[in-house]
Parts: sequence; structure tokens; C-alpha cells
Amino acid sequence: MEVKLDKRYPLDVDAVRAWTLLADVPATAGCMPGAAITEKIDDTHYKGSVKVKVGPANAAFAGDIEVLALDELHQTMQLLGKGSDRGGSSASMKLTATIEAGETAGTSVLAGQAEVIVNGKFAQFGGRLMVQVSDMLLGQFVDNFRVAAAALPAPQASAVAATATGAAAEPVAEAPVQPQASAGAPAKPNEINALAVFWHLVKGWVAGLFGKRA
Repeated sequence: MEVKLDKRYPLDVDAVRAWTLLADVPATAGCMPGAAITEKIDDTHYKGSVKVKVGPANAAFAGDIEVLALDELHQTMQLLGKGSDRGGSSASMKLTATIEAGETAGTSVLAGQAEVIVNGKFAQFGGRLMVQVSDMLLGQFVDNFRVAAAALPAPQASAVAATATGAAAEPVAEAPVQPQASAGAPAKPNEINALAVFWHLVKGWVAGLFGKRA
């Protein structure tokens, strides 16, 4: 089963810091609930994992990530991820993500297009449900991405000007970026709770049935 996604998320952080985070593959992967980079093969190849929990049961997907392109000038990244679990399910995703300047100073937009192919037991949920689950998980990812990007050092004026004119900006942070939760913000879960996702969808269906939000 194949699902296509085309999303745009406004960010209340400048394009320089947003791109610095996006270009750091391990840090960006750390923003996705349950996902982590487990090994770096080279600058464009990584091994990773995703943990899923359904009630008392746990599952772990292991896979490979390949960075197909990293265009600093246009602030665009393309990557391909493939993974499988011991139960025979598998999934792959080809993602193109771009950081665009926002309409107001100090803001930006994270735009992404993805093609997701799922095989095995997860394909039985159907395309519509998969899109709903993907939307929910992406929402959690963007929330974590905003916090991590905002935690980076503020860019220098020259870097902001270079980004505004379309020129490649100098890297702002030399060390790899690690997502950090701001004071009072909820900690990022270590695994995807599929039962909570399912309950969220059930509540949304009931709310729609009665013509009001849950």
C-alpha cells in the first residue's frame, strides 16, 4: 500500500536555525517519537530504529537511512528510509524536506513531500487511516522540531542576510545538534504508543459522527 503526503508547517524560528537542525540527520531523526539513529556508516548512510508499543506488547523496526541529497543553497534534503520488523511487516519512505523563509522576520516554513510504502499487517489499516496516523505523528515531530531549533544559538546577522538573498549561509553550530526540551515542555516519548494513536482516531470519529469536536 502506498501513501503520499504533502505538508507545510509554519515554524516560529528563523530559517538559519531550522536548516541547521534539518541538515543534522541524527538530530532530526531524534525529533520523531520512537525513532533514533543507532549507527552512522558514513556521511550519507545510517542505521536506525523505531519502537512501537500497543498496550503491553512492544515491537521494534530496524532499517537503513540514505541521504540522497543535501542542498545547502536551496535548503533542501532528500532521504530514503527502509525498515522491517520480525513479524514480516516492512515500510519505506522517500522524503523531500525544504526550509523556506517565513512571511515575517524570524519565522520559516518546513515543507515536505513523502511517498510511504507499507507491507504486511500495517497495510491492513488502509490508506485513509494511515494518512490520519501519519498526520498525528508528523504533528508530534514538528512540535519537537520547533523546540530543538529554537534551542540553537541565534544566527548572526550575516547568516540571516545570506539566507534571505538565497546565498549559502555559514554553519552556525559546529557540534552536532541534540534536540532539547524547553522548560515546562513535555518530554519526547521513547516509543510510539499505537494504542494512544488508535484511541485518538476513535475519539475523532465519534466527534465527527455527532458533528462536534472531541
